[in-house]
Amino acid sequence: MSSNFDSRQECLEIAMEVHQVVPPPHMSTFNKLKNRFKETFFPDDPLRQFKGKSTKTKWILGAQYIFPILQWGPNYDLKLLKSDIVSGLTIASLAIPQGISYAKLASLPPIVGLYSSFVPPLIYAVLGSSRDLAVGPVSIASLIMGSMLRQEVSPATDPLLFLQLAFSSTFFAGLFQASLGFLRLGFIIDFLSKATLIGFMAGAAIIVSLQQLKSLLGITNFTNQMGIVPVLSSVFHRTNEISWSWQTILMGFSFLAFLLLTRHIGIKKPKLFWVSAGAPLVSVILATLVVFASKAQHHGISVIGKLQEGLNPPSWNMLHFHGSHLGLVMKTGLITGIISLTEGIAVGRTFAALKNYQVDGNKEMIAIGVMNIVGSSTSCYVTTGAFSRSAVNHNAGCKTAASNIIMAVTLMVTLLFLMPLFQYTPNVILGAIIVTAVVGLIDIPAAYQTWKVDKFDFIVLLCAFLGVLFISVQGGLAIAVGISIFRVLLQITRPKTVMLGNIPGTDIYRNLHQYKDAVRIPGFLILSIEAPINFANTTYLKERITRWTEDYEGEVEKTKKQSGLRFLVIDLSAVSAIDTSGISFFKELRMVLEKKGIELVLVNPLGEVMEKLQRAEDGHELAKPDSLFLTVGEAVASLSSACKCQSSNYV
Repeated sequence: MSSNFDSRQECLEIAMEVHQVVPPPHMSTFNKLKNRFKETFFPDDPLRQFKGKSTKTKWILGAQYIFPILQWGPNYDLKLLKSDIVSGLTIASLAIPQGISYAKLASLPPIVGLYSSFVPPLIYAVLGSSRDLAVGPVSIASLIMGSMLRQEVSPATDPLLFLQLAFSSTFFAGLFQASLGFLRLGFIIDFLSKATLIGFMAGAAIIVSLQQLKSLLGITNFTNQMGIVPVLSSVFHRTNEISWSWQTILMGFSFLAFLLLTRHIGIKKPKLFWVSAGAPLVSVILATLVVFASKAQHHGISVIGKLQEGLNPPSWNMLHFHGSHLGLVMKTGLITGIISLTEGIAVGRTFAALKNYQVDGNKEMIAIGVMNIVGSSTSCYVTTGAFSRSAVNHNAGCKTAASNIIMAVTLMVTLLFLMPLFQYTPNVILGAIIVTAVVGLIDIPAAYQTWKVDKFDFIVLLCAFLGVLFISVQGGLAIAVGISIFRVLLQITRPKTVMLGNIPGTDIYRNLHQYKDAVRIPGFLILSIEAPINFANTTYLKERITRWTEDYEGEVEKTKKQSGLRFLVIDLSAVSAIDTSGISFFKELRMVLEKKGIELVLVNPLGEVMEKLQRAEDGHELAKPDSLFLTVGEAVASLSSACKCQSSNYV
């Protein structure tokens, strides 16, 4: 046996120079854990900017890192101010009607929507890292908060308790968001895949739009449920008991057509962004004047009524941290926090990419979380970066986050002096504004592209969409996230393993099913594992590889033309990690193959995999020089030459 091994080793050395696969340099366990922790939670290495700096400089850099306003504030000039004033006033014209509308969508007093557009932007201007993000209430978070809280508390019969629960949910949303940023756990929100968000947003947009039929049609008896079936039932069933107002219908659909037209103009001609940006406020002014002049409030058109003047009153005494509704507000805060955080970061990164600057995801989480915590104590509900307002802010030429300050100052003036002007604003115009805002959330081209690229992703998209429509907003989201996690688990427990063949005339080996001209090498079964090997998939890999070897031997018995299987070559270049179960898997596989006269050969194990193979008990049998190669081509050439050489020596 020893002489056979020596002969084969000599043949290997004669055949070609063998490039040995060596483990990485030795590193202590502490350093390994430190590097893994750093790469997991600090991939951006925020401390690198402090290296080699003086103590004073470090303090300045630290303050700038915590408060980004200190980075651009000292260099702020009149030219930047002019641009930010224009963009700030523009988004304020959009924020006022949207704030009132979204508060109504969340079943909250309209004034709360204006409060939520005043304090949070000031907080974000100090802590946020995006120049383009315009902060305020958003439709989806408003919809979710209203629908979840209404499951246990009615805003009509107990408005004070409902308001208290909304502020408490906002506090928990902010606490969750800020905690993710401080602990650098932002990867949690990555479970909301793009397909999930496309389907969820589209379903929620349809539900939101259908809910506005109450305002657009002037229906007095309307369901508070969010499913498509109860909403349509409220519109079309028992019509003899439903009083529709033709005046409301005429006004509502007239302004809806106007708003949709201006939105279309803004999309087709971005330079005319101000047309779509100012349309909501123009609609509110015109509708209010029409109602006031014609006294339409006495003829079937409902109006907002009197709004409280003054700045945000404190609300920390309204926060609920105990009682029977604690679970509800924590759950509502968690879900609205995740959704609003995902939207805010996605919007910020989108516009940062357009202007070629970086947005720090963890700092954004902290900024959004802090502004919601502070907001919950100043009569605000959940806020984040809104796409529509941020798009207007971007197109208006904003230069810094100071545009949020300008918007907040404009809201302050409105709250102090202009509240009586909204007394005759009809609710129907708010419904039209909401419908116009959420129509853009239905992204049919993105859904079609998802169908073309990945059918499983499209199934996730469809589940989110149908779940929101027919179950509930949070139910549809939970189903989609569950399916996405199931897919990830499926990829872990059923890793992709392919059979490789040689591209004729080269030493390149590729997937036999993907490259039709690739051919098998007689006597070799060449496989590639394209995932980490761990306890969750070793049983599957063992069964799959065993079936491949049996199929190979079965083909040999049928054809009688090719040589039997002598080598099982496994390409590990795509295996990034391995655990003790994976090591045991290779040991057991080697023993099983040896009984069949088949040799196990490993190709290009990465640093961590190679190190664990060598450090494991009896692992040196797996990491022998004649069983490890850098490439599949080198392995096949060396082993084939060794076999020929050994055969000639034997003769």
